[in-house]
Amino acid sequence: MHNSFFDFIMYWASNKLIWIPLYIFILILIFREFKNQGFIILLFSIALIICSDQLTSGLIKNMVERPRPSHEAALADTIHLVKDYHGGKYGFPSSHASTSFAIAAFIFFLLRKRFSWIVFVLLPYAMLVSYSRIYLGVHYPGDVVCGMLTGIFLGYIFFKIFQRIKNYKLFGLSA
Repeated sequence: MHNSFFDFIMYWASNKLIWIPLYIFILILIFREFKNQGFIILLFSIALIICSDQLTSGLIKNMVERPRPSHEAALADTIHLVKDYHGGKYGFPSSHASTSFAIAAFIFFLLRKRFSWIVFVLLPYAMLVSYSRIYLGVHYPGDVVCGMLTGIFLGYIFFKIFQRIKNYKLFGLSA
């Protein structure tokens, strides 16, 4: 079920640079809604991305050591690789899925009351990034589902931490 059109789309959906306009749009909403607190939210977002990536790529993948489908010799004839992209050695869980869902969940919880439509932006973004990893042959569906669940959990935890400290003065800003 592959073709050159979707090969192009899915390859770019996995690339973080293609999402810069979305990230800028979200930052504009955050700064519009939270004013100077937006800087604290930006720091939380950066910490969340680092936490999600290090938990999945730095810790879990190296503990589990499950090869990606693109690295399985037995699947070589059935896996469709785009631009000969294989990904790293291990694939469980998907860091792309974890990170995209972590950010989507965190931003959703922050903005859902003011911008109820934001779920219709964030969910397709995170789902497309996640599905692209399966399409590209670098993750099994279970890798992506576990990455998604990890990301949602981390996004929620970071949101709860933000809620707890939002009334404290940090660097002269109320969080």
